[in-house]
Amino acid sequence: MTTKSNSTGRWTLKGLASNGPATESREKLMLFGQLVGDWEITETRNRMSDGSWVTGKGEIHMRWILNGRGVQDIFGPIDEATGQFIPVGTTVRFYDESIDAWRSTWNAPLQHEQRTFIGGPVGSEIVLRESNPAPGLDEHWIFSEIGRDTFRWRAERLNPETGRREIVERMEVRRLP
Repeated sequence: MTTKSNSTGRWTLKGLASNGPATESREKLMLFGQLVGDWEITETRNRMSDGSWVTGKGEIHMRWILNGRGVQDIFGPIDEATGQFIPVGTTVRFYDESIDAWRSTWNAPLQHEQRTFIGGPVGSEIVLRESNPAPGLDEHWIFSEIGRDTFRWRAERLNPETGRREIVERMEVRRLP
């Protein structure tokens, strides 16, 4: 069997979890490794016809995986009625030394969506560029203002009419105690 019960009674995949980065690529792995932990988010997305945005609360839980060679997160909103975290998607990221960049794949079963990105540091930001965008979904995902307990994230989508990137989603992220 590939699963086991941990001390909380939850099932985990044997070999998936890791305690930290692989030593041979530690410096490169810490680009996303600095974000390992539990985070609360305030999200703004879906610009309405009147120019206003929809906002919501959520969480991101990020962990080392695969002997410290990658980082995976679980993302989801907080249900307003119950206050419970509702997982809706997961991102798996790993540093690929053959291209000196990070590969990242977002999976969201309820949205019937899988998206792939390649990127790395650009100045003080982490920029992931969509590697195979569907029509109208050419996005860059950008992590910025990264501190020990906070960071910002935004999605910039290419507007085919103007040829410019426009922010379509943003998050203010704060580490949970």
